[in-house]
Amino acid sequence: MIDPETIEQLQVVKYPRPVLHRPTQPVTKFDDTLKKLAEKMIQLMHESNGVGLAATQVGLPFRIFVANPTGQVGNDLVFINGEIIDTDGWIEHEEGCLSVPQVFGKVRRHTKVTIRAVDLSGKPFELQATDLLARIIQHETDHLDGKLILDRMTKMAKFAHRRQIKYLEGQAEGKE
Repeated sequence: MIDPETIEQLQVVKYPRPVLHRPTQPVTKFDDTLKKLAEKMIQLMHESNGVGLAATQVGLPFRIFVANPTGQVGNDLVFINGEIIDTDGWIEHEEGCLSVPQVFGKVRRHTKVTIRAVDLSGKPFELQATDLLARIIQHETDHLDGKLILDRMTKMAKFAHRRQIKYLEGQAEGKE
């Protein structure tokens, strides 16, 4: 999976890093290294004032994400090898992304989702979510499938943030 020593060096990667556009691989090894990875991702999510973080956002190609819709310690959730198996309703609401800083736009998402995943010990579970948690699950699952909010935003929303998008692309090339 990953060298445990490398986990402490992980940081949130920013658009347009190629890893953000690559689909992930299932997690197959459930050990202390996986637990350390989840703990580090939760730490980074909280430090960044986020409500979710996918492995692609720390540069890793594994199907794992963390979420916390309340922001309170103890409400952290870990989803491994998650697949959305049912959806219902629609709502359009503004979203942001830790990997695309200062870019916000309306994204259409389901109001209710059911996800099937496994926990850190490899035990399967299903969770039905609504409202913010449903949105987080869909957003982070998009990351695991190689999609960003930029792929879901309207052309008008992308146009409104064109300067910030160009700035991020320039940062990746070493320009200001």
